[in-house]
Amino acid sequence: MTRAVVAVGRKAPFKDIVERMEEWEVSALPVLEGDGRVIGVVSEADLLPKEEFRDRDPDRFTQLRRLSDMAKAGAVCAEELMSTPAVVIHADATLSEAARTMALRHVKRLPVVNAEGILEGVVSREDLLKVFLRDDNDLADEIRHDIVDALFPAPVEPVQVVVTDGVATLTGRVRDADRVPLAERLVRGVEGIVGVDCRLSAAAPDTG
Repeated sequence: MTRAVVAVGRKAPFKDIVERMEEWEVSALPVLEGDGRVIGVVSEADLLPKEEFRDRDPDRFTQLRRLSDMAKAGAVCAEELMSTPAVVIHADATLSEAARTMALRHVKRLPVVNAEGILEGVVSREDLLKVFLRDDNDLADEIRHDIVDALFPAPVEPVQVVVTDGVATLTGRVRDADRVPLAERLVRGVEGIVGVDCRLSAAAPDTG
């Protein structure tokens, strides 16, 4: 997350909100109260009704859009514009949880809060995508040390881990073949991995 966050109070004027979005190049601002508790979010979508309905006949508003948009068209400060309750995520959430929340709630940025609802930062789609910039060798090392060595401490032949453009390929023969599906799931869950090609095979039974 980004810890240097621009936010506004509930009484922030419409123009101040627009100016801050322009200055900081963001599409949404958390609205704070008191000691920094997030009470809502103002986004570009919340601001657009004012311009959209500028030349429309007020009598036709109810036919055109929801009553909430009518109210926002006449709003002059953050508390009248903000979407509430705010869609937030807690600081200990995983990247996949943040991504799912963004997708399900159709938002581009999420305020990150602590257990008391106090703002700690903001995570954006751009922040989530940065994980895919991790170096392939670093990814391979993590998979090898944290997953392969733990699940297959004594393979029949060394397990090879190669990561190319974020795709992890695992080859080798192992005694504990029942652990192979678990290994594939764990590798797929490594932050920065794009795909998994698991070619681990079971060792031939010892016939004596």
